[in-house]
Amino acid sequence: MRDWKKTLIGPEATFRDALKAIDATGTGMALIVDADRRLIGVLSDGDFRRALIRGAGLEDPAVSAANREPVCIDQHQDRAATLAMLRAHSLRQLPVLDAERRVVGLTTVSDFLNIPVRSNPVVIMAGGKGERLAELTRDTPKPMLKVGPRPILDTIVGNLAGQGFRRFWLAVNYKADQIERHFGDGSALGLDIRYLRESKPLGTCGALALLPRPDEPFVVTNGDVLAKVDYGHVLDSHLEAGADATVVVRDYQMQVPFGVIEGSDGRILRIAEKPTQSFTISAGAYVLSPSALRLIPEDAYHDMPMLLSEMIGQGMTVRQQPAEGYWMDIGRPPDYAQANADFGAVFGG
Repeated sequence: MRDWKKTLIGPEATFRDALKAIDATGTGMALIVDADRRLIGVLSDGDFRRALIRGAGLEDPAVSAANREPVCIDQHQDRAATLAMLRAHSLRQLPVLDAERRVVGLTTVSDFLNIPVRSNPVVIMAGGKGERLAELTRDTPKPMLKVGPRPILDTIVGNLAGQGFRRFWLAVNYKADQIERHFGDGSALGLDIRYLRESKPLGTCGALALLPRPDEPFVVTNGDVLAKVDYGHVLDSHLEAGADATVVVRDYQMQVPFGVIEGSDGRILRIAEKPTQSFTISAGAYVLSPSALRLIPEDAYHDMPMLLSEMIGQGMTVRQQPAEGYWMDIGRPPDYAQANADFGAVFGG
């Protein structure tokens, strides 16, 4: 919901103020927050009516009838989990909170029924050879390998189209003709699909130098990653933060297959047997503002970590956005096998 801020009222607000907020948005809810926008409570139209029946007046404090422990969702929760919570609790809306319990949005049932069409372009990096997949990519570009009943790229494009994106640029190089024949101009899918044709491998972001300069932020994703990412939410968060780049990240755990020794001056102080270490990694999906494009050299190899490091070095705003849904980077044969095993349960066959 884009005008969710109209639902916010302060702790001193009266029932009259709450009624105005409820009426302004049609959500049936006012969110009572402190000066830092931390949620104090929720007043629904039902709470309001019950308070009036008990004898409350319009100038009484709204917080007196508020639900202090409402059902809320974390800002990084994916669409499927959010919809499940709405259904489980028979709710029409849910406040969206960050880690500090600050209100950062309001999700409503209509958000799932009326998906807005987004004008922001999507660039899918689909030019790699997929050398680690050996025989599988000898005659087929990796993004066109079938996972489940269709090519990887079909699933990626379909997922984004289902979230309201209509304008696509596919960066192609290795066996580009197969990709271009498959998608054409996208009109058969109701999409506008165009191509960034690399004359040589340009890395994970070098092809962006070929992109006609957009006038709004755009999504970039790798053509070999299957993920359940709410790209619209990432884009909205990027815009609200005024960022130059947003990197979708996720937690990654790795178990060390040996005992790890910690010591000092020849003495062993601690032995950890096969410990698990946690890292935050890039999920291969990004939102970039047009300001990022000036740093990408023309017709030269350039990787996304290089670009992001340059942006950080120049004081530009580079932020991270955690994603917790399904994610699979199809880089090795075991990854490809696992993606096929997962596909039906995750993407519905």
